[in-house]
Amino acid sequence: MSLPNLNPKSTASQAILPATGTVSNVADALPYGVYSSNGQFLSGASSQVSYVYKKLGGDVLDLEIKEETVYAAYEEAVLEYSYLVNIHQSKNILSDVLGNTTGAFDHKGNIMAGQLSSSLAGDHVSLKYPSFDFSYARRVADGISEDANVGGNQTVYSASINVQTGVQDYDLQSIVSALPQFSASLQNVNKNKILVKKVFYKTPKTMWRFYGYYGGLGVVGNMSTYGQYADDSTYEVIPPWQNKAQAMAYEDSLYTRTSHYSYELKNNKIRLFPIPEENIYNKIWFQFAIPADSWEEDSERSIGVDGINNMNTLPFGNLPYNNINAIGKQWIRRFALSLCKETLGLIRSKFATLPIPGDSVTLNGEQLATQAREEQASLRDELKTVLDELTYSKLMEGDADLVENANRIHQKVPLNIFMG
Repeated sequence: MSLPNLNPKSTASQAILPATGTVSNVADALPYGVYSSNGQFLSGASSQVSYVYKKLGGDVLDLEIKEETVYAAYEEAVLEYSYLVNIHQSKNILSDVLGNTTGAFDHKGNIMAGQLSSSLAGDHVSLKYPSFDFSYARRVADGISEDANVGGNQTVYSASINVQTGVQDYDLQSIVSALPQFSASLQNVNKNKILVKKVFYKTPKTMWRFYGYYGGLGVVGNMSTYGQYADDSTYEVIPPWQNKAQAMAYEDSLYTRTSHYSYELKNNKIRLFPIPEENIYNKIWFQFAIPADSWEEDSERSIGVDGINNMNTLPFGNLPYNNINAIGKQWIRRFALSLCKETLGLIRSKFATLPIPGDSVTLNGEQLATQAREEQASLRDELKTVLDELTYSKLMEGDADLVENANRIHQKVPLNIFMG
């Protein structure tokens, strides 16, 4: 029996990285094709082949990856850079653009045409420097001011009760629901509990002057003096906040110390004290609001709920490749190199050793893959660290330190001696 004649067809791997790339081959090799129509990207990906070939020793030993692997790695590196930079910009502007225009995105992450106004259309949204209007802070302030009755966007309505002699309890919710002027325009009254803001009635003016701000008998207290004497008549220098505090105290005095009654409010049911008597007061006024649904726009759009609400709805597409500067492109080259090294390591780790005549060769696949993953983590940390130091808040801190240090220097500079 004769021995078989073994004639191998090739003494080398069928997949060997060439020394240079080919621009015309790049577009078809991209998994996502985000930048497949960008000529600068295609040239950059093609040049990356030469970079990987030299850095991984392709001119000494064969590299068992294809040029298409490099092109795919280059696209992934650009998308990774875009991802990290967009997160950085999200930290900078999110609180100022909440509620603003958002968009819809395709499977590549790019904004689809027609979803934003022409000034924001396309990939260039990521390059905008939006004006700061403190949207989140204003929304919080609106809620607080509404609750404190000093502002906000909530509409406040007014209604009244016809007080009946001897009747102490009144249901404000039922009274409002039964009023014809509210039943048609305020559909939410029947399904929402009204929020009573203030209860008041008109005090006889003679009582205002008899019991003044200081509460003494015969002391005149009115809106022009806040007490016995005005500040300007006593030649006092009074800060504005004190006048404001006096005005608030005087108003409170009218509704408490000079009031004919008090009340208890529970579940929008009011109980008047003392029990109303004839000819004391015949009408009680109250102001109220109707809490809006947190997820609904009101008819006047004074409260907006549509638009940007978190990082996911920011209208950020992938960064335009042509707008990535030299700093970013060098990071992309290094990251793409580590991706290629990882792929090469995974390929070589499929076979730990290869037999050769009389011996075997141990491949470094596991070592390459581990080293590549460490490099990728290091590159991400490097970029994140730089970006964290360049947030708008950090830049402001740096400017403040600069001014502070400049002041310290100026303090050490002797003043000029004036000679008259």
